[in-house]
Amino acid sequence: EEVRSSIRSSSSTFSLHQRLHLVDTLQRRCLDYLFEEEINVVLAEVNNAAYVSDCDLHTVALWVSPDVFLRFKDEEGRFLGHRPMDLLNLYNAASPRTHGERILDEAALFARKCLETTLPHMKGSLAREIKCTLEIPLPRRVSIYESKYQISRCEEEAVVDEADLNIESKLPFARDRIVECYFWMLGVYFEPCYSRGRIILTMVIAIVGVFYDIYDSYGTAEDCELFTKCIERHLTIYQSACNLRSEIFFYAYQTMENKLAHEERYRMSYLRSFIVDFVRGLNAEVKMRDDGYVPKSLEEHLPVSLRTNASHLLLCASVVGMGDIATKDSFDWVSSMPKMLQALCIILRLLDGLQSFEREQMTPHVASTIDSYMKEHNISIELAREKIHELKEETWKDFNAEWLNPENSQPKEIVNRIFNLTRTMEFFYNKDDNFTNCHNITGTICSLFVEPITIL
Repeated sequence: EEVRSSIRSSSSTFSLHQRLHLVDTLQRRCLDYLFEEEINVVLAEVNNAAYVSDCDLHTVALWVSPDVFLRFKDEEGRFLGHRPMDLLNLYNAASPRTHGERILDEAALFARKCLETTLPHMKGSLAREIKCTLEIPLPRRVSIYESKYQISRCEEEAVVDEADLNIESKLPFARDRIVECYFWMLGVYFEPCYSRGRIILTMVIAIVGVFYDIYDSYGTAEDCELFTKCIERHLTIYQSACNLRSEIFFYAYQTMENKLAHEERYRMSYLRSFIVDFVRGLNAEVKMRDDGYVPKSLEEHLPVSLRTNASHLLLCASVVGMGDIATKDSFDWVSSMPKMLQALCIILRLLDGLQSFEREQMTPHVASTIDSYMKEHNISIELAREKIHELKEETWKDFNAEWLNPENSQPKEIVNRIFNLTRTMEFFYNKDDNFTNCHNITGTICSLFVEPITIL
């Protein structure tokens, strides 16, 4: 209540600079959801302000309006040099740019070059923050993962109601990734009110991992065909070849359904449709892999591969566990594959191609986006990787344009699931496929769930 009172009083007693920094501080500590009404009042007042002439670059970066950056250019149109913290915020502010925002493109390029030059000569927490930002800008990072480094102290709380599918004993060939699945899910929604959603989404992510292991690594073509039919028909027993696998899936499905109120159970029909489409896509890729077929272009590759990166399925699952804010209209919207969701699917597919390409060359594999791009343009691996990375960045601009101006008047709680899921994907596929090579994120998981917060 003291914080709430401070926010309410800030509109009349705090300067523009102080108000923006107060909101930024709450958001970085994942506390903004507790003060949405108060923050909206502050932001409305800031939005109606007619001037920013007395603000420094750090504050202007928080303002995030492209035109106000013009006053930080010299007579020749070059951005003026500023302190590392200012440049850091400028780079972050320019990240959610869309197509045609030339000023923000220039700001991002200028800030990045300056930060890369400055970083080798810096130490401490600011140096670590700059290094992280150059890898993934703050708007693309997952809020809850960042909060550990932003707060000075917090009370340790129990992790979660464990989603125990007993995968390790029943499917010994499958990867046991329950902790990683929960960590992934926490990036989509960490707020206490979404406890049920966290449980459901964790189970879905775990099941998706099992599906990948079946179709990509351990299932024969016949196994995969039978298993696909089993999922399509939604039977508890189909053939001995898929009995145990289907048993675990249907147990998870039933568990998720039981967590919904009677009037909410229609949601599972949407989830089931996405699951069926997902396994059909995986089965189609098995046939392509066994035939050694490489799509001739990205245009041919993406219609299949976008179905098999599970983004649409995970988004639907994240909405299933939400409260009354999720309506039938919300699920119809998700099922229509809005442009934001399309961009999410493309971003993940391109990220996966970039980080999994070298590992996949060691075994028979489904052709990646890099394989198809090399074939389409007859270029080297290095150049193809560079072009795929550029395409990923362009798709982020498409995503930002839709996120900042959504095409549908869905509640922001629903739209934020897509945004958070996209940021989570960027984290998991930064530098490596961190879901497959989960040892890369062990330190981050321990830092968030196990280790106490150090008071600086």
